[in-house]
Amino acid sequence: MDAAQLYEMLRKVQEPQGYYFNNDRERTLELLAALIQNKERYGYMACPCRLASGDRDNDKDIICPCVYRTPDVTEYGACYCSLYVSEDWNAGKIPHEFVPERRPPEKIVF
Repeated sequence: MDAAQLYEMLRKVQEPQGYYFNNDRERTLELLAALIQNKERYGYMACPCRLASGDRDNDKDIICPCVYRTPDVTEYGACYCSLYVSEDWNAGKIPHEFVPERRPPEKIVF
């Protein structure tokens, strides 16, 4: 599966739930390609904007869509990596603010 195929598959599932892909198509496809690469590397689609540990149990909170997506999109209109956004965010009706990291520091891999 390539990024364009993943885009179409996920779009059909996520849009009815109110989650849209960032309308910067190039960025979105890069993030989706990174998800595919993480799937090949770790066996699961870890968030491309965070360092995965390779331990599925430790990383379950950052398997896309991560557990932080809903509060991020609710509060900021976009998730941490801006892959998933609200309709208003894409339309420019709300500011594109920096989304802070919600993941607990003890789970972050260095």
